[in-house]
Amino acid sequence: MKVSPHVEGEPLKPKLNLAEVFGSLWPFLWEFKARVTIAFSLLILAKVAVVSMPWALKHIVDSLDLQQTEMLVVPMGFLLLYGLFRFGSVALGEARDAVFSRVTERTMRRVGLKVFKHLHSLELDFHLSRQTGGISRDIERGTNGISFLMRMMVFNILPTLFELGLVAIILWVNFNVLFAIITLIAVIVYISFTILTTEWRNKFVREANQLDSRSNTRAIDSLLNYETVKYFNNEAYEASQYDKNLEAWEEARMKNRLSLAALNSGQALITAGAVTLMMVMAAQEVVAGTMSLGDLVMINAYMIQLFIPLNFLGFVYREVRRALTDIENMFGLLGREPDIKDPEGAKPLEVSKGTIEFDQVRFGYHPERTILHGISFKVDPGQKVALVGSSGSGKSTIGRLLFRFYDLAEGAITVDGQSIHGITQGSLREAIGVVPQDTVLFNDTIFNNVAYGNPEASDEEVWQAIRMAHLEKFIEALPKGAETMVGERGLKVSGGEKQRIAIARTLLKNPPILLFDEATSALDSESEKAILAAMAEISQDRTSIVIAHRLSTIVDADNIVVMDQGRVVEQGTHSELLARNGTYAGLWRLQLSEQGDESSG
Repeated sequence: MKVSPHVEGEPLKPKLNLAEVFGSLWPFLWEFKARVTIAFSLLILAKVAVVSMPWALKHIVDSLDLQQTEMLVVPMGFLLLYGLFRFGSVALGEARDAVFSRVTERTMRRVGLKVFKHLHSLELDFHLSRQTGGISRDIERGTNGISFLMRMMVFNILPTLFELGLVAIILWVNFNVLFAIITLIAVIVYISFTILTTEWRNKFVREANQLDSRSNTRAIDSLLNYETVKYFNNEAYEASQYDKNLEAWEEARMKNRLSLAALNSGQALITAGAVTLMMVMAAQEVVAGTMSLGDLVMINAYMIQLFIPLNFLGFVYREVRRALTDIENMFGLLGREPDIKDPEGAKPLEVSKGTIEFDQVRFGYHPERTILHGISFKVDPGQKVALVGSSGSGKSTIGRLLFRFYDLAEGAITVDGQSIHGITQGSLREAIGVVPQDTVLFNDTIFNNVAYGNPEASDEEVWQAIRMAHLEKFIEALPKGAETMVGERGLKVSGGEKQRIAIARTLLKNPPILLFDEATSALDSESEKAILAAMAEISQDRTSIVIAHRLSTIVDADNIVVMDQGRVVEQGTHSELLARNGTYAGLWRLQLSEQGDESSG
């Protein structure tokens, strides 16, 4: 059976390594120098307590073996010391966890915030083509991967390596160097076997995961199509197909179980072989009188104690690899450079009048397909200029270019004579207020959605914007008033009310330039009339561009720019364009006939 090279839940081999990850995290870790130092000090003390327990146990056994007359006095001291070491190893470990937890959580917070800010700095094209759920999972998995790695390094890997070094030194100093060499060789063989076997097992884990997903997909698909199954009397066929998938899953699970048994058996064989060899050597030393019975017990205790954390090595290795892959995905997001950047030495936009000029603007979302072909028009201070044309003529693209969501291929866009590509993006966007066609609201209260236009505004300023957008009566009619939740993406309020909220939000922002992107196209006639009145009111003394589908909404515009297939084909007032009897006049007659058909229907 062909198995996919990568399935959900089983990471590919990461390109990052631990050194690179901790190199990137070091600035965050070093923010808590004292905590990191204390945590590692507690780690060392905890391991000293752990390796001291077999030493105390040796003295207990030797005392009981050699001094029967004093067994109620002398061993008692070592018994208490053994208990103290055991308690100390746990208590110091818990203290280490408590001290280091702040470092871990703060690092996760800092990295998560850094990724969040970086995502907002990326261009619109990235966000239009992204999968929001996938990016969210990358961030979540990445921060969790960082937490796991830090916990594993501080609470498992480093302590085990430190304990291994201490045990080797103790065996070397107190006994024969062969004991230390056997211990080191056994650990190296154990680790190598575990890593190689885990790599071998991964193909069975992947296959089992894939077949589990396949069988579940088949079952859910069949149940969702319950009526179709009944129509064709195919219950037996569906059961047969489901059982085939389950049979394949059963075989994969058996391979997985057997490979796990091989891993555990191999680990047990290495452990038992090393412990047995050292016990034989120690027993011979005891018989020869060069080693006490307590020494033999101490060696045995050290070996068992050392291999206990190594039993989890297969899990730790697999999870560390998974964590590195998750972190790599998140670091990949951080490493993505924004396509739209402020040039070096960019200055803030200074809006004195609000003149906007498009000069021979050429643009395409892809190099092989040009959307705008040398667009030129001018918006004088305080003017209302409308952009009209059939769908796909490039109207909304002009709004995106003015907001500098994309860079031009050719030409220039200026505001009061300043090229928007030479100023800071923040200052440009601060000067432009947008009322989009599809207003997306946060799942929050009406008041907070309006206040989003200027988070620093006072409550009175928010209410003033609400009144200016003629939202007050609507709010007063609601049981909870301005504290009413609008729902996910604003689904609990009508299209007209969403547009009013958008207008209020833009009013609160108080920009000198306004952009209305088909703000009434999805509204009924009554809502459209109210929104148009609100738009006209807020547009006074402001430069405004209106992207319109319904021509009846822009008859009062100072200039109407007619577009067709990315080119400006006409410009003028409503009456001038009608008199010219060109493209605009044709669009006007078409819309009038459509309205007539609707009213007669």
